[in-house]
Amino acid sequence: MRLNVQSDYALRLLMHLAVRDGELVTIAEVAERFQVSKNHLMKIASLLAREGYIDAARGRSGGLKLAKPAKQVRVGDVVRCMEADFAIVECFQEGNSQCLIMPCCKLQRVLGEAVEAFLAILDRYSLDDLVRRNPDLRLLLGKEAA
Repeated sequence: MRLNVQSDYALRLLMHLAVRDGELVTIAEVAERFQVSKNHLMKIASLLAREGYIDAARGRSGGLKLAKPAKQVRVGDVVRCMEADFAIVECFQEGNSQCLIMPCCKLQRVLGEAVEAFLAILDRYSLDDLVRRNPDLRLLLGKEAA
C-alpha cells in the first residue's frame, strides 16, 4: 500500500507547524524547506484548514499554525482526510469490477482487514508523538534552522 503525495506533504507540513509551536509559518518557507511545489502545498494547506487542522492568516504578516494541540491531531485522521480512497485492488473500487473471481474471492476481506490494521496503527499516534523528544527534527525545522 502506498499513500499519495498529498498525505506525505500534509504530514510534513503538520510536523513543521508542530515543531514551530504556534509561530506563524509561511507556505513559501515550508515549500523551500522540503523542496516541494508551493502551489501544491497551498492546495494541501487549504484542505487542512477546511478540515480544522490548521489556521491560515492571510496578508503580509500571515502564515500557518496548528489549529489545535499536536496531541489532538491523529495521524490516521490526517491520512483518511488526504486519501481519496483505500481501493488497493480493483474489487474495492466503486462500480463494476471486471474481476472474474470477485463473487467467490476471500482476498477482498483479507485486504480489507489489512487496510483497517494499517489505519489502526496510524490512529495510535498523534502529531505530538512524531515531534516530541525528536531533537534532530526540531533542529532541522525549528527557529534556529530558519
